[in-house]
Amino acid sequence: MPKITLEVSEELSKKLAQVGDALRQATSCLRLPELLALSLQQPAVLAQVYRYILDFLASNPTPEQIAEFKPTPEMQERLRTLLTRSNAGELTPTELKELDEYERIEHLVVMIKAGNLSKIWV
Repeated sequence: MPKITLEVSEELSKKLAQVGDALRQATSCLRLPELLALSLQQPAVLAQVYRYILDFLASNPTPEQIAEFKPTPEMQERLRTLLTRSNAGELTPTELKELDEYERIEHLVVMIKAGNLSKIWV
């Protein structure tokens, strides 16, 4: 696999390290490079969702904050729209891919929460 070296600020370096640590704690099957690759492959709206998740993880959230983590109202509205259109059989192929990706994102968030919720109940 090719290796890419980037020069980033000290602050960004620390945030990226925190994201990597949070992802390792949440799941052993997903790594930061994979999450970054997914964000680059997605339409702008989904890239914003992945950035939202990355920013949250980079903030080094507490287990309680992880348990309370949820999509923004805009994300919730977009998902409602896609589900309504899906139920009516009106999704375009692009919208179907977007809805599928929201399902993957939901799975990611569930894995993150499951990996950290035990700390709350101990």
